Amino acid sequence: MLFDIRRLAWDAELCGLLGVDPERLPAPCPSAHVFGTTTEFGGEVPVAGVAGDQQAALFGQACHRAGMAKNTYGTGSFVLLHTGSEPPQAPDGLLTTVACSFGDDAAYALEASIFVTGAAVQWLRDGLGIIDEAGEAESLAASLEGNDGVYFVPALTGLGSPHWDPYARGTIVGLTRGSGRAHLARAALEAIAYQTADAVRAQEAAAGARLELLRADGGATVNRWLMQFQADVLGVPVSVPEIAETTALGAAYLAGIATGVWTGERVARMWREADRYEPRMEAGRRQALLADWRRAVERSRGWA
Repeated sequence: MLFDIRRLAWDAELCGLLGVDPERLPAPCPSAHVFGTTTEFGGEVPVAGVAGDQQAALFGQACHRAGMAKNTYGTGSFVLLHTGSEPPQAPDGLLTTVACSFGDDAAYALEASIFVTGAAVQWLRDGLGIIDEAGEAESLAASLEGNDGVYFVPALTGLGSPHWDPYARGTIVGLTRGSGRAHLARAALEAIAYQTADAVRAQEAAAGARLELLRADGGATVNRWLMQFQADVLGVPVSVPEIAETTALGAAYLAGIATGVWTGERVARMWREADRYEPRMEAGRRQALLADWRRAVERSRGWA
């Protein structure tokens, strides 16, 4: 919170406001950098590379150029769009972050934080008891030809990017006597994809360019129904890598670059695709679903 990401240095004004002496803070170093050595593993082993969770995942997904983006699907979801060497001006609801740095050169990204995605499926299991395990949601969703107008806005802890509304609350709309647990399971999975689409559209508007491909990682990528629906509502392919643990992989890549094991170009070539989901939904159908999703979101906002 004291770091100036544009100057890549401690911010003197912020340090002064909080009574922190910048001289007592560690010297900032690049993401790919040898910080020291350890003998814990035998011999002199370099400790190299540093990155936050989502920045490491972005690097592990080989999103090394402006316009490339990844989404990590976990309890929440985090969409990062690489924007190049100039820090973008993030609108309300998005964050500007350092993607990675090498020497004096830094790359930046727009970050969107979605609070509740996989946690919504966990709530169906643990809170409502309508499924016994998270994997059941996929078969239940696939058992329906459509959502029959049922939408679940999982604002269980407010809404994150791009809405950023702490007063929003979870909302289920469109229920009828014909609605059942399959509708709720499908609505929870659809909400993951809709929230991602909202985040991507906000990033595109801020960056001034359309996304061509979304690289996906995290636990929910095993849900093939969700990945296909994500491609459908985004209107772009969704790509899942061979190595799912992209955060650990990204940190390892940075350490390898810092110690001369790999180059950045070699790392990009090492990335491999396991699955690709091409959009199949007609544009009119996509727009209708997203329009109803936006109506549902508006009903959830400002509730508390």
